[in-house]
Amino acid sequence: MVFKRIRALAGRLGAGLAFVAGLVLPAVAPAADRQDPAAIQAHAEQFLKKQTAGLPGKVTIQVAAPRAALPACSAFDAFQPTGSRSMGKTTIGVRCLAPSRWTVYLAAQIRVMGSYVVTREPLPANHILSAADLTLRDGDLGSLPADVVTHADDLKGYRTVAGVAAGAPLRNALLRAPLAVQQGQSTRLVLNGPGFSIQSEGQALANASRGDRVRVKTPSGEVVSGVAQDGQRVVVAF
Repeated sequence: MVFKRIRALAGRLGAGLAFVAGLVLPAVAPAADRQDPAAIQAHAEQFLKKQTAGLPGKVTIQVAAPRAALPACSAFDAFQPTGSRSMGKTTIGVRCLAPSRWTVYLAAQIRVMGSYVVTREPLPANHILSAADLTLRDGDLGSLPADVVTHADDLKGYRTVAGVAAGAPLRNALLRAPLAVQQGQSTRLVLNGPGFSIQSEGQALANASRGDRVRVKTPSGEVVSGVAQDGQRVVVAF
């Protein structure tokens, strides 16, 4: 009698479990209807490889997998959100264009192993850089500020904006370009407008580096504003 009751109870439990399984299993979407996360990662990595092709140094890219299951996709479109970095820790977006539309954002790490410029010794403010002040160091450019300088030759004649510690990476924000136009000096004016270009002379009213705006006084006493160029030249656009 005891064994018969146990077998009857087991039969009822088995029927109940089968009923529950029948309720749960249909709610799980077939694997064919879900997108393989590896394909999303691969598409994002290929996009970043193209974006970083011109960067100096050896580039390695890691892209995290999406956290949520997504519907199957036959057409991907990768993009970088506005404001995201081209190296270091960044974000990459992947859109699905068909058959359904969705967008996922993935965390990415772009490492760029290369050389960057550092100072040999502490430098004071307003110091004109020379080759003796600089040396190269190897490291991950992605872990440094975006404006770090990678070629020492690019810094010839530049001045420090403020004091710089020994061994500090040199950034464009810490430097002032060489003077292209000097205050009080005779300045060649190039006046450009629709269908004409006229050259004249004037006197610079301030010092200016290449690309800075500077005011120039003409022989007639008129003051015009233009963009400083190398060789004590200012271009004025009309």
